Amino acid sequence: MSELSPEPFREKVLRREARVGVVGLGYVGLPLSLAFARAGFGVIGFDLDPEKPRRIHAGETYLKHISAAEIAGAVERGFRATTDLRAAAECDALILCLPTPLTASREPDLGFITRTCESLLPHLRSGQLIVLESTTYPGTTAEVVKPIVTRNGAELFLAFSPEREDPGNANWKTASIPKILGADDAQSRSAALALYSAAIEKVVVVSSTRAAEMTKLLENIFRAVNIALVNELKLLCERMGIDVWEVIEAAATKPFGYMPFYPGPGLGGHCIPIDPFYLTWKAREYQFQTRFIELAGEINLAMPAHVVRRVQDALNDRGRALRGAQILILGVAYKAEVDDLRESPALAVLELLTAKGAIVRYHDPHVAKLTPTRKHRFELSSVELTEQELRSADCALIITAHRAIDIARVVAHSKLVVDTRNATRGSPQGNVVKA
Repeated sequence: MSELSPEPFREKVLRREARVGVVGLGYVGLPLSLAFARAGFGVIGFDLDPEKPRRIHAGETYLKHISAAEIAGAVERGFRATTDLRAAAECDALILCLPTPLTASREPDLGFITRTCESLLPHLRSGQLIVLESTTYPGTTAEVVKPIVTRNGAELFLAFSPEREDPGNANWKTASIPKILGADDAQSRSAALALYSAAIEKVVVVSSTRAAEMTKLLENIFRAVNIALVNELKLLCERMGIDVWEVIEAAATKPFGYMPFYPGPGLGGHCIPIDPFYLTWKAREYQFQTRFIELAGEINLAMPAHVVRRVQDALNDRGRALRGAQILILGVAYKAEVDDLRESPALAVLELLTAKGAIVRYHDPHVAKLTPTRKHRFELSSVELTEQELRSADCALIITAHRAIDIARVVAHSKLVVDTRNATRGSPQGNVVKA
């Protein structure tokens, strides 16, 4: 893309004089900003939500897996946050960490990317590096981002480097997770490699932005397909009277050729439930049907409804209808030990239970409130997990097995427990149904 020499940019990076702008201060952008601040760079964070810059400058956190001390330390080192994109002109590199959701018809919605690039355009200048980190289909950087950011004639370096965040993972942090990097010209590749190598321990360079975009999709499709496989096997094992969890644990003893995946109530998080559909959509342009991906999507999307049927059947077996039943959902975050609700299957389960007339409450030590979103209209607060709360529920439904939830206590005081995570293993099973 660029005929510019990357050397002046590389020199600024080496001297830590390059200013890094991170656009989007959510689960990806905030930890990335902190990583660059720790590496000695001046960092400007951008977000449309004015509450995020306010809390950052106050040394407060809004993500449970990131400490207030980390943010306060970065602010002391010069990290600042703003809603004003005019400050992008001060930056030598701009890294876009923006949402890439699906439309109601499950097609890519690149609105956040296109609107942000349009807003940045008046503030771009030659010699800047633009990097897209948002997970998307192959071709987005070259076909969508490039035409917008180059419209004013600025000569830019352009690259794609997919995020690999895993919120709550104590073993792998932003700086230690190997970073994939792709660019479509040698100059952009050199500039982006210099920047990321200064803050990330290992950078893996691929030949193009499209290869990097596909790499991220492969990672998440691999998980989606294998989770769908064990979810389908779970359905079969239920009919055959076999404990699928026992089977998976036994298979996992094989020291080669097998990797365990585990069934659940559906997929959650921003990546795995959404990203495969980006490739499915793009594949149609090439008259190609991604059959494995589409089948996996069908199976995983059906799991919340399966959970509700298991609850309904378990209640029926005990002479209780689902309509009017008191259901206590345990855990609404998409995975254990985080407060992240993005695409959480708990929300789909809650919606289905409510539609069938159940009276639903929830307990989650990491999520104090459920507020309306564009997909769900809940307004609920987490209840205290008391013995009385457990006894009064017709069913305790385990969706996310946070460590703070005392499962033995749940089993001891509940009339019925429906367990989607095998959290009750080792507990007395008389009132437990697996789902």
